[in-house]
Amino acid sequence: MVVKKISKSGCEGILCAGFGGQGIMFMGKLLAEAGLLAGKRVTWMPSYGAEVRGGTAYSMTKISKEAIASPIVTSPDVLIAMNKPSLVKYEANVRPGGLLIYNKTLVDVLPKRKDVKIIGVPMTELASKLGNTRCANMIALGVFLKRSKAVSIRYAVNALKAALKNREDLFALNKKALEKGYSL
Repeated sequence: MVVKKISKSGCEGILCAGFGGQGIMFMGKLLAEAGLLAGKRVTWMPSYGAEVRGGTAYSMTKISKEAIASPIVTSPDVLIAMNKPSLVKYEANVRPGGLLIYNKTLVDVLPKRKDVKIIGVPMTELASKLGNTRCANMIALGVFLKRSKAVSIRYAVNALKAALKNREDLFALNKKALEKGYSL
């Protein structure tokens, strides 16, 4: 199967979804910031559930060389599902030929799609081994960056450094998690 790197519109739409508290907004915003650093056009649109921590949350990010008409991602080129409810809810929306990345630690079902590239990674388990389960989102982002080539990991690290500029401890952990995901 050939996985398209960019949709026909020339814009890569990424849907990151999971529970509030898993860093879903941070992941999407960091992707947008990395895209800006790479000189691309981006949009980022967060959506919170009724509860912030523990409720459902998703963010939509678009990265393109061309102008972006709308920030809405209805048929994502990429779905990053950090938990089972997100996989169940959004799997069918992924564009044929797209990429589905999911957290095997928190998802106990296999994706059903046969027309997309599927990558399952035990993100929460790996993050725990790094010392903090809250960096599972950076493992997911590293996996995405390696597989999609939307932006270079260098830009993501620079965006991460800017976002955590006065928190060297958090930057070091998240950079390590990003690199771990990229290496998988």
